[in-house]
Amino acid sequence: MSIPNDPFILLSYVNTQLRDFYPSLSELGKSLDVNINDIREKLSAVGFEYNAELNKFM
Repeated sequence: MSIPNDPFILLSYVNTQLRDFYPSLSELGKSLDVNINDIREKLSAVGFEYNAELNKFM
């Protein structure tokens, strides 16, 4: 599975996937076969961090 490279499009994509399909970031990573650390790094670089309680990047 290819995920968006642009961090803001990635943010929208990941948060939508988390909201609609996955109970956690780790489940998203497993299901889509993506490295969640790469996602965290890309989104952290533009000021967003994962909130596990809310299951979204903020």
